[in-house]
Amino acid sequence: MKYEQLGEREKKVVHHLAERIHIARNVVQDFSEQLTLGQKLADKVAAFGGSWTFVSIFAIVLVIWVLLNSFVLITYRESFDPYPYILLNLFLSMLAAIQAPIILMSQNRQAYKDRLSAGHDYEVNLKAELEIMALHEKMDLLREKQWSELISIQQEQLRLLSQLIKDLKKNQ
Repeated sequence: MKYEQLGEREKKVVHHLAERIHIARNVVQDFSEQLTLGQKLADKVAAFGGSWTFVSIFAIVLVIWVLLNSFVLITYRESFDPYPYILLNLFLSMLAAIQAPIILMSQNRQAYKDRLSAGHDYEVNLKAELEIMALHEKMDLLREKQWSELISIQQEQLRLLSQLIKDLKKNQ
């Protein structure tokens, strides 16, 4: 395959290989440094919204809401949010309406970060594969060179042995 036919990613790897430049880097850190304040906040909200801490606090608030309504109903015969808790349902709906897009934004960023990471892994693996292929070629060349040197040494030894045999025959 010709260099012109390679994709941009492959050309980048070939450049790094030819220049003997490291290709590995921390893609996640590079990505994280480019996030805006809103994106960082959305990630934190999504992380908190998907935690046991949030679930626990949410459950506690619901129980307190129901208990407080029940206490007010028992004490004053009137409640600020009578059963079926329409005000609570309104707050929960608003929370879900705000939380869902924030979580989706965070998930989209996470998916993009995963794609970046996978692409970088591909580049590193490709460079490693090319380096291994180059090492195999060097090893093959070294082995061929050693074999040719051994053969020439053996031929020289055979020549010397032949010469010794001739000299011994002459002296007898």
